[in-house]
Amino acid sequence: MSTFLQELEQHAHDAPHALDRWLQTQRIPHVDGRSLTFVFHGAADSVLLRHWIFGLSTSQAFTRFPGTQIWHLSLELPENSRMEYKLEIVRGARQQLVHDPLNPAQAHDPFGGNSVVYGAGYEVPSWTNPDPETREGTLEQHEISSEVFGEKRPFQLYFPARYRTMRRYPLLVVHDGADYVRFSNLKTVLDNLIHRLEIPSMVVALIQSPDRLREYADDPRHAEFLVRELVPSLEKRYPLLAMPSARGLMGASFGAVASLSAAWRYPSYFGNLMLQSGSFVFTDVGTHDRGPLFDQVVRFVNEFRDNPGRPAERVYMSCGQYESLIYYNRSLYPLLQQTGMQVRFSESRDGHNWENWRDRLREGLTCLFPGPLWYVYE
Repeated sequence: MSTFLQELEQHAHDAPHALDRWLQTQRIPHVDGRSLTFVFHGAADSVLLRHWIFGLSTSQAFTRFPGTQIWHLSLELPENSRMEYKLEIVRGARQQLVHDPLNPAQAHDPFGGNSVVYGAGYEVPSWTNPDPETREGTLEQHEISSEVFGEKRPFQLYFPARYRTMRRYPLLVVHDGADYVRFSNLKTVLDNLIHRLEIPSMVVALIQSPDRLREYADDPRHAEFLVRELVPSLEKRYPLLAMPSARGLMGASFGAVASLSAAWRYPSYFGNLMLQSGSFVFTDVGTHDRGPLFDQVVRFVNEFRDNPGRPAERVYMSCGQYESLIYYNRSLYPLLQQTGMQVRFSESRDGHNWENWRDRLREGLTCLFPGPLWYVYE
């Protein structure tokens, strides 16, 4: 038994108010090197850890110290890891998923969010947080009338600080852009990296889809919307560098599929692709096990593997080692290299979530759009 567990067991028999005071002085989950200990204090029939690390059982039971209401679970977590989780509290026939009441750290996503624990050595990157020295860019709401979709589509535009109509700017189109801003601090990251000269000043189009699981799964209408409508209208209205090397597409999960699909359908139109945790499911024989929503994705990725062409000039890929998609991304990496594109692939000890994608933004953006600082030091 670890020193922390021994101390926890001693305090488990304290009066409830004294126990709570002691727990408030501890950092829980307790991290000691690779050892990670979760604690729950309360009445329950059982307590389970629910997490999203592929390869481990997604439900792991806590143990209760006899005669107490203290529950604990210890496991190993590699250094520099980040893990999102919830606690499942079972009382009679009632099962409830809750945030860890002893852990204030939370990560948010479109479905609500999770508690988060950081393994030894992990730190939230400083460039993801607001910097009082950084000049802020602006976000504007826009919309475009799309003949392809037969409706108006709203989107946001990011303009960098010191934006001037006499200058020319690269353009980055971001799938699920509003989610990137809300859950991955994209605007703050852009502000900081531009201010620090790590990427050039750029205009960023933040798009959303009302039917992303269909439109992002190699829907030809989506690619046509980007290449025939959105980008030309932006290049006509704003001072953009209208050349492939200055255009980029970016997305995570199905958004990564949409980015690769559009570039594949219109090769060399976008010079830069940022593909995060791409849902690049494929089959060599038989059928897949991902359900009907992935049918079109699998068809596309199978066709792409047979005839990849050369969709862009530079590609940055990232994926978490704790994702079920890691196999597919690792498999796609050498294929992309064989096309002659410049490809960088980054793995992290994290899962399929927005803060994993946030933590890779600096590496990805500076790889595809290096700013003056990188040219100086390289």
